[in-house]
Amino acid sequence: MCQHPVVRAEHVADGLAFAEGPVWCPDGTLVVTSVAEGALYRVDPVAGTAVRFADTGGGANGAALAADGSVLVTQNGGFDFAATGLFASPPPLRPTEPGLQLASPSGEVRYLARDGFRAPNDVAVAADGRVLFTDPPHFPPPEEGVGRVMVLERDGSVGVFAEGFWYCNGLAFEPDGTLVVVERAGLQRVHPGGGREWVVETLGRGAGDGLCVDADGRFYVASTVEHGIRVVDRDGTVLDFLRIDGDGLTTNCCFGGPDLRTLFVTDALPGRLVAFEGMPVPGLPLPPWPGFAPGRPDAAG
Repeated sequence: MCQHPVVRAEHVADGLAFAEGPVWCPDGTLVVTSVAEGALYRVDPVAGTAVRFADTGGGANGAALAADGSVLVTQNGGFDFAATGLFASPPPLRPTEPGLQLASPSGEVRYLARDGFRAPNDVAVAADGRVLFTDPPHFPPPEEGVGRVMVLERDGSVGVFAEGFWYCNGLAFEPDGTLVVVERAGLQRVHPGGGREWVVETLGRGAGDGLCVDADGRFYVASTVEHGIRVVDRDGTVLDFLRIDGDGLTTNCCFGGPDLRTLFVTDALPGRLVAFEGMPVPGLPLPPWPGFAPGRPDAAG
């Protein structure tokens, strides 16, 4: 395993109860979801501040940027953190309907899709403007494999992109547009029509949660209880592990900064955002969601 020149993660901001779904924004801020609060926060990495700006209810999980500055949010419906013992004073459970939401920059939240979902988890925007998002069952999942990857088309319709997953979690696109999904303890490429192949079947003790991709196609996978980011080459070779000091639970990551050479990481417990600065390869630029096609409905529910 090669050793990465980055030595340690730098603290960015606190106060993000079970942080997830970091999104870099063109104005130099980040949007981070709070699964426990059902809320979105705007983080200023220079000032080190985190300001709550949108109330989604339920459990705001993954997120992706839209062209107008709005944020796509996978809404898992909510989770009772009081039963976990993770918080001394857990936020109250405020269940809502699972689905795909859109939060405006000023904080208004509406559904784009809300019919028949299990617990939407993470979201990514394709180069053609379609929105793909994972819809696993609530944890722990049944063995029969009911997880799905869903697609929101430009015309507002929703369909199944692939199904039969045990617990599909984070997802991201490779430079050539191939979708890669965290499934069970590894990474799978998912092709149109539903065909799948392993990139790597076992990532390690912490398996994987969210992920992002650099410009050369390497994967950066949040490794949960191992408390860090595992760097995986396109052929499945594990290249490195970027460790976060102390104890915690690593949930997701994204590239940001003016040159996309800062790797921002959500540390769900204790609830903070950290950053690995000066990455040798920049992140793969992500297309924002352009909205629905002209003349089409602007909501599916």
